[in-house]
Amino acid sequence: MTQDIIYLLLLTFLIGFPDSSYGIKCWDCRSDADSKCADPFDNRTFAMTDCDQVKPSTYIYDKDNYKTQKATMCRKIRQKVNGVWKYFRSCAFLGEIGIKGDERFCLMRTGTYNIFMEYCTCNSKDGCNTSSHVYVSNLLLGLSFISICYFLHVFR
Repeated sequence: MTQDIIYLLLLTFLIGFPDSSYGIKCWDCRSDADSKCADPFDNRTFAMTDCDQVKPSTYIYDKDNYKTQKATMCRKIRQKVNGVWKYFRSCAFLGEIGIKGDERFCLMRTGTYNIFMEYCTCNSKDGCNTSSHVYVSNLLLGLSFISICYFLHVFR
């Protein structure tokens, strides 16, 4: 009976904590191609992109490692050029999360000729390039807890 409980706890642990190789999924769109990509973001007609499936572009100049690079973040870029706003959402290969690791804050850049850009990079959850709220899977935790309670009761 004790061995069954150990197996159950091990199974619950394996189910409750996904493999660390799990890739992030991000929204992938451009507002100049689809106005629903702009803010406020309307994601009802978009599917998330699995960033593990996205290949890096050749702008990554590390010739030895660029083919093995993985996108580990999501990015949202808000750009204003000559008074026109554009939004880009995608997987991100390079960069840092927010400002000093806090993804609630975005990097802002301005330039000549009325150019403004804001880069928001995150990796806290799938689809984080629409908002930045950290979450825990309550459903998975609840099912794990119920399973443990059930099997502890059954195997008494």
